[in-house]
Amino acid sequence: MKERPHTGVPFAAPETLPGPAEDDRFMREALEVARGATEHADVPIGALIARDGRVVASAHNRREVDADPTAHAELIAMREAARALGRWRLSDSALYVTVEPCAMCAGAAVLARIALVVFGAPDEKAGAVRSAAELLDASWSNHRPRWRYYPLVRDQVERLLQEFFARQRAGAE
Repeated sequence: MKERPHTGVPFAAPETLPGPAEDDRFMREALEVARGATEHADVPIGALIARDGRVVASAHNRREVDADPTAHAELIAMREAARALGRWRLSDSALYVTVEPCAMCAGAAVLARIALVVFGAPDEKAGAVRSAAELLDASWSNHRPRWRYYPLVRDQVERLLQEFFARQRAGAE
């Protein structure tokens, strides 16, 4: 089988991606976006796509309001970024998300050719970057996004989640 050359945007070189110095700004913005999910009783997770030092798209979970099990913040942000950029390959973009992506979202990041994934809090039960699975590092994958954990917002992310679930439990009683 003859190989076809890649015709989309080339994969980003490490030096073109947001560096650790930019993580704080983007993670704090993702955290602010996450707060919007509580307005319609969704788990407060926020995500954004950054490219060339700016935010291309941002979203929070919308599963409840959209009645859509796939309406995770990461997927919505990737869809919006693809629309804004006019292409499905996001190989020159970074995904910032408040909580470690699940298997669906990590898989979507691979399929979208996201160059870098940065998350602020691990998800020990369902995280698919380093906690429950390591999908971004899978040797069988056709693309392996770089990733990093940004723990400086972990306490804020976990506090937002704890407050949300405490309100949910109080409302159910």
